[in-house]
Amino acid sequence: MTVRKLPHPLISCIPLAVLIGLLAIVITLFGSDSLSGGSQVALIMGMAVCIFISMTFYHVPWKEFEQQMNKTMGGIFITLLILLSVGMLSGSWMVSGVVPTLIYYGVQMLSPKFFLISACAICALVSLLSGSSWTTIATIGVALLGIGQALGIADAWTAGAIISGAYFGDKMSPLSDTTILASSAVRVDIFKHIRYMMHTTVPTITITLIIFLIAGFGHGAASGGIHVEEFTHGLSATFNILPWTLLVPVFTGILIAKRVPSVIVLFASSVMAGIMALVLQPHLLTEIAADTSLSTAGALTKGLAITYYGSTAIDTGSSALNDLVSTGGMAGMLNTIWLIICAMCFGAAMVASGMIHSITGVILRWVRTRFSLVSSTVVTGLLMNIATGDQFISIVLSADMFREVYDREGFEPRLLSRTTEDAVTVTSVLVPWNTCGMTQATVLGVPTMVYLPYCFFNYLSPLMTMFIAAIGWKITRRQKEETA
Repeated sequence: MTVRKLPHPLISCIPLAVLIGLLAIVITLFGSDSLSGGSQVALIMGMAVCIFISMTFYHVPWKEFEQQMNKTMGGIFITLLILLSVGMLSGSWMVSGVVPTLIYYGVQMLSPKFFLISACAICALVSLLSGSSWTTIATIGVALLGIGQALGIADAWTAGAIISGAYFGDKMSPLSDTTILASSAVRVDIFKHIRYMMHTTVPTITITLIIFLIAGFGHGAASGGIHVEEFTHGLSATFNILPWTLLVPVFTGILIAKRVPSVIVLFASSVMAGIMALVLQPHLLTEIAADTSLSTAGALTKGLAITYYGSTAIDTGSSALNDLVSTGGMAGMLNTIWLIICAMCFGAAMVASGMIHSITGVILRWVRTRFSLVSSTVVTGLLMNIATGDQFISIVLSADMFREVYDREGFEPRLLSRTTEDAVTVTSVLVPWNTCGMTQATVLGVPTMVYLPYCFFNYLSPLMTMFIAAIGWKITRRQKEETA
């Protein structure tokens, strides 16, 4: 890319201001339907403003925007494939009876008082073992959401507990792609990186669990018993609730333990769930097919195909339960995929124009102390999540921008890798148009702005890393590292 003068920081903020203003209008007008097209239009308009300013006043050729978009889109191919696989999995796990069985037994085992802390801890463990918050939320997270509904727990609280636990595990797992990326981007050994993150992450998850424990006692008086009876009766009358269905999550856990790539895990789990549906829930597949002219084999095949790719609506006799067991399949992920593509285009335009580097250049001028350096990294990471719409791009950009500064100031590289994860990985799910925010809102069926206030781990993490920087705990200069 040709070296040229960067746009003025105030000019660089114009596309961001346009995007945020348009998104505010879209959310006001469309509410929870903002992902169906309005947000995509806002992103495209923001991108258009960025490109217009750059080409008109800074003479950035279109070819540079095109090259950056091609580079960015190539990097999210696996993300899109994972989303389609998650769509397959959500449909097949529901219709096969996997999720209904987990809910059926779960609502009878978990107490409303301890549900939130249990949900957070369970998701933390699963995500730590799998290295994937997306896989955790799409599987056990969906089941826990249903259990929470049966116990009378508000979806926002349950989603907050699920996401808090899942992103703790994702952040601390050596199998996590973001953990590997953050450590490798700063050239720090991954286990050294994880051990150093414990100084900020352990206190944060401890505070989070205490909050959910206290909040759980406030939910203890909820009308859980009525919901439990309604849900268990509806599930047992509609699905064949059998322990055999739990072979699917066991099989999935084995694949995760063997460190099989996420895409393969999700696809293989979906296939096994489909087989389970054919064996244990043929009546539901016939109902989904809704075509009496077909033979039994034809109806089962059509029903299974619809389960994978389309929406399913199963009548359980309970309106609340009907909403829970309905799925969207791969088609249900298309709005999210569309939004991710638009977000990536906006981020690519901001990078190609030099506007991102212009804005962060201003932030770097504030660096005077250890606290200001870490705080600037946190602010930049949050800005990257907002501007680029993707945590992977945000991690790489943040690491690239601050690597020389940390080296110049004599701080250990692991301080940068830890701060980048504390600022980027866990906050990506809090941005409605970020890939993580869009995905989890779609999978759980809870809008980002609804669950955001209850994701305590996610917004306490950057605050904790700044607090640790302020007191200087376990933060040493590079020249002292050998004797530390």
